[in-house]
Amino acid sequence: MNIVIENGRVIDPKNGVDRSTSLFIVDGKVAALGEAPAGFTAEQTIDASGCVVCPGLIDLGARLNSIEAELAAAVAGGVTSVVVPPDADPPLDEPELADRLVHRAKEIRKARVLPLGALTLGLKGERLAELVGLKKAGCVAFSQAKAPVVDTEALLRAMEYANTFGFAVWLQPQDHWLSRNGIAHEGEVASRLGLAGIPVAAETIAIATIVQLVRDTGCRVHLTRLSSAAGVALVKAARDEGLPVTCDIGVHHLLLTENDIGFFNPHARFCPPLRAQNDRLALSTAAASGLAAICSDHTPVAADDKLLPFGEAKAGATGLEVLLPLTLKWAESLKLSLSDALARITSAPAEVLGLESGQLAQGAVADICIFDPEANWQLTPEALKSRGKNSPWTGYMMTGKVKTTLVGGRIVYQA
Repeated sequence: MNIVIENGRVIDPKNGVDRSTSLFIVDGKVAALGEAPAGFTAEQTIDASGCVVCPGLIDLGARLNSIEAELAAAVAGGVTSVVVPPDADPPLDEPELADRLVHRAKEIRKARVLPLGALTLGLKGERLAELVGLKKAGCVAFSQAKAPVVDTEALLRAMEYANTFGFAVWLQPQDHWLSRNGIAHEGEVASRLGLAGIPVAAETIAIATIVQLVRDTGCRVHLTRLSSAAGVALVKAARDEGLPVTCDIGVHHLLLTENDIGFFNPHARFCPPLRAQNDRLALSTAAASGLAAICSDHTPVAADDKLLPFGEAKAGATGLEVLLPLTLKWAESLKLSLSDALARITSAPAEVLGLESGQLAQGAVADICIFDPEANWQLTPEALKSRGKNSPWTGYMMTGKVKTTLVGGRIVYQA
């Protein structure tokens, strides 16, 4: 279908575009900006007056407990591609399981699903999964999600094997022994509330180990959900050294700290935990500088699993539908340009994945988000399409509302 999007502010961070113009779509791809291509006749016109037209958001971490509901939530949040961790039930450790997930997502015809294959069978950290088969089934990289590889030699061999085929390994840096009994950041708040702490060293020891293995193997590694200033410093040092290490930060960690636990608020329990103010500031600087991409860390949790004491409640918060407004809120606090903010959730994640998406250049796949940057809306359980209503932002006003989402030039959401 030939579509023209008119009267919008087109922002394409990767290609330095930020101007009011028209965007033309032909056969699911961006055909032109500004002037219509020769012979173009619009079959549909979208009026984007007062709105920003940008590449569809790419989320580097979203769990799909209910694939239909969560993909509907994704496109309602302007997210056109979601990276899915392998810690499903059962884990994505067999090609058939990954193939089934990708096929089901295509049937639903909402956001694209980019699965992470399990690095080890059953995520047990012992025997390697069938990486080549998982790659052929559509897995974009390999991960342990939150499950540890306690045996460092097993991790070394896994990274050696992955590097042989040019596969990327995604790891959440958290030392098993230092974090296994903790539920909050080891600091003043945890001490006052009597909560078992997880020290920053749990993250830095894991990063230091992984970085050394990267030096030894050359394997590309993406570190997920950084949470500390010390962790950021280690990643920056590795990058400065020229090592193939990238990272991301959950959007909630850019805005919240350990103080937001309040009086045992289970909606503020995360993995890794919310840390101190100096950590939040360092994470914010890392994202602003381009060192880290931003993701939603979308973790839908049933209401009953949050209506528990803090230490027993499941960690995580819904994120797909608030990734955009929370990123805008973070950027506004730093006086970042809209283009810089959008880069962290479009072109930066695409670069991590090695994809050509996340842009609006001629010939690019027309995955597009159209949103009103000034629209206000209240985050309530009823406002969310996700089955996960768990959020520390419930009741707050959000700024930035998605109006239309296109995937492959096809409208998949309209407010």
